[in-house]
Amino acid sequence: MPDTPTPPAAEPAPQPWLEELPPRQIVAELDRYIVGQAAAKKAIAIAIRNRWRRTQAPEAIRDEITPSNIILIGPTGVGKTEIARRLARLAGAPFLKIEASKFTEVGYVGRDVESIVRDLVDAGISLVRTEREDEVWPQAEQKALERLLELLLPPLERNAEGEPVEPEDAALAERRARSREKLRAQVLDGKLDDKEVEVDLSPPSYPDPDAWRPPEAPENPDFSIGEWIRDAMPRKGKRRLVKVPEARRLLEDEELRRLVDMDDVITEALDRVENHGIVFLDEIDKIAGERNPTGPDVSRQGVQRDLLPIVEGSTVQTRYGYVRTDHVLFVAAGAFHLAKPNDLIPELQGRFPIRVELESLTEADFVRILTEPENALTKQYQALVAAEKVELRFTEDAIAELARTAWQANDRMENIGARRLHTVMAALMEELLFELPDGRTGTITLDAAQVRSVLASVINDDDLRKYIL
Repeated sequence: MPDTPTPPAAEPAPQPWLEELPPRQIVAELDRYIVGQAAAKKAIAIAIRNRWRRTQAPEAIRDEITPSNIILIGPTGVGKTEIARRLARLAGAPFLKIEASKFTEVGYVGRDVESIVRDLVDAGISLVRTEREDEVWPQAEQKALERLLELLLPPLERNAEGEPVEPEDAALAERRARSREKLRAQVLDGKLDDKEVEVDLSPPSYPDPDAWRPPEAPENPDFSIGEWIRDAMPRKGKRRLVKVPEARRLLEDEELRRLVDMDDVITEALDRVENHGIVFLDEIDKIAGERNPTGPDVSRQGVQRDLLPIVEGSTVQTRYGYVRTDHVLFVAAGAFHLAKPNDLIPELQGRFPIRVELESLTEADFVRILTEPENALTKQYQALVAAEKVELRFTEDAIAELARTAWQANDRMENIGARRLHTVMAALMEELLFELPDGRTGTITLDAAQVRSVLASVINDDDLRKYIL
């Protein structure tokens, strides 16, 4: 049987949006990837579910229900960023993770805070377009295959509209139909992968008037107005000589563009951004602190004042239209080693009414992190070693020794939380990953004694400690 290609990013079954799940189930989804931090998961689950609850409220009061923004407080490596990563994959809504330290006060070189909304809109459009493409993928795939067969077996004649016309001779038409089906089977079977065909690709549709508006606050120092004008101009169609698999992919992309209504995509994306968008604002403690008495401080209070209207709710102009941020959920996070949440300006503090302190990780937490999550470090290394046809196993005492070593390193050096597990695992696996493939097969089992022998010199040698994060 010929192998039929599957659509990219196809899911086995559609999953519900995270906000459509009850709070307990949202926490259960986060538990699959993140160990501990029950208070943070609970607060986020309530905030996410409240997005759905708001859409069910009477229309008269719906606009008055504002999101309860959250600020996560805790040392590095305890799971703040991991929560953001998992929310991005599970939310099913426009999501943006960005560092507050990237922004500067208006009037200075750097990113302006309104780029948060523009980036969120781009994420929303990409999300909705992918959904629409998945819906029409079978149709686009079939249309592309028919066009490819026309290139491989061109019609004898076409009508005034350029459409192929069946020959009047019934016998000839039947022979061509059989030949076309043989070509179809060969294409699907990959037997024509080395054959080259000429593909005429249609030019993109003409840009709408908004495309001619100068881009807002270009952030790239190498920005060229000439390049922007060139990109806004309609482009001519192209004729390319490519092999059959590449031709099929190009034709599928073109058919997807034809089948997906971008106006509908943009309308849906803007609605999702305004009513379901989530912004994870990391490193917010880097913009907290007292104003510099000797001059302007473009990375602290100035940025906070610029952030305030976005978090409070304002209307931001994007290339796709105006977007209101009144109901965008903001989740901020920071270690707050040198500053305190109270160092934020009072107005911004008031816009983050829910504060959750994340707990420092213990040795027992490290054991769970190494074994329980679906993407646990031990499972990642087992997958890497399995690529060399070798099975890797960790005994329970080996896991315990890894956790003890990581916790001890955090205690003796800088406490970087769960990130220490990465450095410890990298040191443990370095020699093995370097030697593979060495011809061995079967199973490699690591126990506590082997872990101690490999890591003892690294942890105990003061000269080498500086090489561990």
